[in-house]
Amino acid sequence: MPTVSDLLVDPMTRQPTGPRRAPSVRSYLRQTRIMAIFALAAFAGGVVSDFTNGSFWEHHALLSGLVASVIVVILSLAVINELLERRRRQRWSVLAQYVMFELIRSARMIWSGILEVAGLLPTQNGQEDSIDAGIQIVRDTSRLSTALRKVVDDADGRARLHAEVAFLAEHADEVLGRWAAVMLNVEVYAEVIDRHVELAGEIAWIAGLLDNSHPPDDLRRQRRARSSPATQIQSDIGGEWLADRMVVITQLAEALDQGTLDLALKVVPVEWWQSRLRTKDSADLASNEVG
Repeated sequence: MPTVSDLLVDPMTRQPTGPRRAPSVRSYLRQTRIMAIFALAAFAGGVVSDFTNGSFWEHHALLSGLVASVIVVILSLAVINELLERRRRQRWSVLAQYVMFELIRSARMIWSGILEVAGLLPTQNGQEDSIDAGIQIVRDTSRLSTALRKVVDDADGRARLHAEVAFLAEHADEVLGRWAAVMLNVEVYAEVIDRHVELAGEIAWIAGLLDNSHPPDDLRRQRRARSSPATQIQSDIGGEWLADRMVVITQLAEALDQGTLDLALKVVPVEWWQSRLRTKDSADLASNEVG
């Protein structure tokens, strides 16, 4: 697995091919809509051209056939696909939001759990203020790196980190195992789950390495560590490497936390839930009055 220094390479160097996905879920939605608009524009242009310069197409039957076929393909792939995807997103929106909230909880547990081990978890009275303060700490790479290096260089601190990582890996695996199949039914939701799978894979990778280097009392975890591909690929986990890796995981978890929350609140707006609750309260009141 790459370290922080591995990520800061010469941009001209050829990089290994990674997963084929958009930079973000929001950009993915923007790309699909742009494709649909482009397809409609191409269709409109073809219709206008047929009226204004019909003789050209009559004298170039092969070209006109090819252009017509391309327009049909674009319309099928872009416009129709966008309409079907939008319908599926709306149909499963409430369930998708529920799953995204579970993914947010898992991601937030990861970054807040690592902050707690590092002694950086804020203790503000308000939950919202505490989360905002924690986010600022996670984004302070220098402060976070320094704290985590102190943790991994201390035997007790490394043991606490080991226990926390094992717990977080198991929880993330449980959440993904329960909901991944549901989210794969719609492309945009599949984009969301794919990013959280990356996070879960990172934390599970570290958990396997730590369980292998310091076998726990749990025999089940010992067996899992022995069969982990992480031990074959990453033979040495020095303190600096481990601290850098935990910084990357913590910042990835925080970014997924906030990005998924933003999307979840767009999938089903808070105002919709509020209107549903008001409607239910009104129905209950009317039922009581009738009774």
